[in-house]
Amino acid sequence: MSVQERLSDALYGLGWGTVKKLPEPVAVRLGRTIADLAFQQGGKGVKRLESNYARVVPDATPERLAELTRAGMRSYLRYWMESFRLPAWSAERIRTGFEAKDLHHLTDGLAAGRGVVLALPHLANWDLAGAWVTTELKTPFTTVAERLKPETLYDRFVAYREGLGMEVLPHSGGSAFGTLARRLRDGGLVCLVADRDLSASGVEVEFFGETARMPAGPALLAQQTGALLLPVTLWYDDSPVMRGRVHPPVEVPGTGTRAEKTSVMTQALADAFATGIADHPEDWHMLQRLWLADLEPRPADGEEA
Repeated sequence: MSVQERLSDALYGLGWGTVKKLPEPVAVRLGRTIADLAFQQGGKGVKRLESNYARVVPDATPERLAELTRAGMRSYLRYWMESFRLPAWSAERIRTGFEAKDLHHLTDGLAAGRGVVLALPHLANWDLAGAWVTTELKTPFTTVAERLKPETLYDRFVAYREGLGMEVLPHSGGSAFGTLARRLRDGGLVCLVADRDLSASGVEVEFFGETARMPAGPALLAQQTGALLLPVTLWYDDSPVMRGRVHPPVEVPGTGTRAEKTSVMTQALADAFATGIADHPEDWHMLQRLWLADLEPRPADGEEA
């Protein structure tokens, strides 16, 4: 394990061990202070966030873009402060910490015994939304997590999410898709963060006027299992309560090849995500490259990476 990996693991451990013990107003102020400091330093992630916001709000002035990026960092640190504290929240605090519009799309699908796939972008706090589902709706669900380095850090994230009532599968390894499909065929719930492709098999979509790549998994799962595919968007306002919306189902096209159907469905997800992100851009925590124009070209076959 490298020094950087040990440091990352120690910092996250400190967050979950210390921040969750702070009074909520103190944690809020701490998050805002860290966010403002990170914004002022203007590191790689902050610059990437600003670049991404420039596509979401193309007519923004430099001053507006800077203001939006600062707000985005504050939202991002609110996510982390809440996540560090979630394991210590009471069931009542979780239940009152989130409010969802058009929830009937989800509850009707579950009541019908039909599997449901919820697909979300990196908006606001998806962990809080998940904890609300397991607490308020008393519905367990399955998700996947990117394997992080060091392994101990990945284990921390898995333990944290399992402690909130989630079944967590590793993104890598090849067995996750089959397990998700089984859960859905049994009428279960699957939740996937789906606005950034982590593989080489993503689907190209138009996203804020440019081409990006998003994962095919949600659309493929819906096709293969008959599950309902529902986009979800989240946002913060000035209150302690996070808001959310369950969008209408993304239907499986009646004609076309599997690849063609997957392309149409993934574009529909991207369009729903774009609606939520455009309404609340500061709550979109995308500090990585997303659009193909920003990604380094993949090496051709036979070339070294």
